[in-house]
Amino acid sequence: MQDTIDIAVTPNIGVRPLSLACGAEISGIDLSKPLSDDQVRVIKQAWNKHLVLVFRGQDLLQDDQLRFASYFGDLGIRKKAPEALRSRNEGTVQEANKDADKVLLVTNIKVDGKPIGAFGDGEFWFHIDSGYSARPYRYTFLYALELPSRGGNTMFSNMYKAYEAVPASLKERLKGKKALHIHEYNRAKQANSSGDISGIPHCFHPVFITHPDTGRKTLFVDRLMTTRIEGMSQEDSDAILGQLYEIGERREFIFEHEWKLGDFLMWDNRCTIHARTDFPKEERRLLRRCTVEGEPLYE
Repeated sequence: MQDTIDIAVTPNIGVRPLSLACGAEISGIDLSKPLSDDQVRVIKQAWNKHLVLVFRGQDLLQDDQLRFASYFGDLGIRKKAPEALRSRNEGTVQEANKDADKVLLVTNIKVDGKPIGAFGDGEFWFHIDSGYSARPYRYTFLYALELPSRGGNTMFSNMYKAYEAVPASLKERLKGKKALHIHEYNRAKQANSSGDISGIPHCFHPVFITHPDTGRKTLFVDRLMTTRIEGMSQEDSDAILGQLYEIGERREFIFEHEWKLGDFLMWDNRCTIHARTDFPKEERRLLRRCTVEGEPLYE
């Protein structure tokens, strides 16, 4: 069923919810062309409501993608891995890109045995883009250029719903608490915060944050990078985080997107977590990512 969001003002724009959890398909917009203020306004309204937006059948150059993302804030600067972890995140084509500081190639493609991008093969646990930094990316934009025959789906969980599902007693216990987010540039292995992490990207954020645009509370933890809760024993922290991971990954909170060539997705990192399903490692997969810079997060 199509939403009625601003249809009287922009009759050619369709907003079709894709699941009960989150996600909506936007039709009637060609992202390769500059947009009007009305079009951007409708997209923003739909985004705040549905958290993840899908545009099908787009034909986008890199400049088109960056122009579109810039309607929603300052373009994000790609965060480079520290030297010890650099091999997990840097690709030859990615680094040679004219906008290398703004674009990430999510791909398993290799040339002469060297990856052209990053985060290539296999499943990817639920995570928040740059949740390990002091100013996590506000938004992420991902465009499909090459796809395998099956798999590689992206799953998004609605963390507003996750927050609402946290028991009241646990909300009270976690009030004012922060959790450590750390990035070791793995895809399906939780970061280890037990040793010296001074040389690894990390940051503490509130377990519950208030979304700066909607004013709604959201759960801000993920299985891949959130490792411990400040001021708790490791045993208590592990038990509580395990409970929060399970809440955040409940199937009823998840929209799973099956990619088609030309798909363009955009999502809000402050109220979603996302993951990737496995796909045939011998088949090529290439998506182009850009982001919008974020701000400090508060409970």
